[in-house]
Amino acid sequence: MRWRGRRQSENVQDARGQGGGFGGGGLGRGGGVRLPMGRGVGGGGISGILILVVLFFALRACGIDPLAILEEASGPAPGGGGQITETTDTQASDEMTQFVSTVLAETEDVWNGIFQAEGLDYTEPTLVLFSRQVRSACGYASAASGPFYCPGDRKVYIDLAFYDQLERQFEAAGDFAQAYVLAHEVGHHVQNLTGILPKFNEMRQSMSQAEANQMSTRVELQADCFAGIWGHFTDQKGLLEQGDLEEALNAATQIGDDTLQRRTQGYVVPESFNHGTSEQRATWFNRGFQSGKLADCDTFNNPI
Repeated sequence: MRWRGRRQSENVQDARGQGGGFGGGGLGRGGGVRLPMGRGVGGGGISGILILVVLFFALRACGIDPLAILEEASGPAPGGGGQITETTDTQASDEMTQFVSTVLAETEDVWNGIFQAEGLDYTEPTLVLFSRQVRSACGYASAASGPFYCPGDRKVYIDLAFYDQLERQFEAAGDFAQAYVLAHEVGHHVQNLTGILPKFNEMRQSMSQAEANQMSTRVELQADCFAGIWGHFTDQKGLLEQGDLEEALNAATQIGDDTLQRRTQGYVVPESFNHGTSEQRATWFNRGFQSGKLADCDTFNNPI
């Protein structure tokens, strides 16, 4: 990915090294949407979710700002064989910070453009960089949770050490694989702005775990598709290099529920899937990448 020398987002908060106690509880049921191994959000009412999206744009057409309504209603170094010097480690960290800041800026450009085409204003999320543990509006989380999006404060959280894990443990190397992870979480932000996540968090309270898992999968696959839409327009800018798409598709494959379960426990439990299989995740990312159209990301009214 040709990212060097491009605009970096100002919506980046560096919380690394701040420390602080790590409380119990973790991310609550009304909280963050994780990648790759979190429980995600569940929900219900497939047709109701699609209606929410239509209603969102219809309200704006009538001069009503649904984002303001939502705002009022919402609550709160790769390892090597030799010794790595402090300077080298700092330089690697600085470069990765520049990279995610640039990718975030690219998502801002794409989603601002998409929202503006519909006569809407896109509220940009904040990216929080943390190390080991962090406190968000969704509760406490550790690096073991993986990157996640918190709808309560509209922030994406990531410990950059995850990218080393992505390459070494999940066998998903490449800068566009890393960009896909961030774009997926931004996809959840888009879902939050359009009312999908608040509705899920409300409706899943009355759902069984199995039902919540099934609906969570649809939410996650739509976020993958939204990440693909970002990739589509990034490719149109001429920023992608040969092999970049394959990197993202491989990353989506490596963090599918079935692949992760085989890797960690040696067998799969389909009823526990809450992010989608490897095939589903790669398919929906590629669908968004090929079309660049929101209408092609309807995971709620189409077979997944």
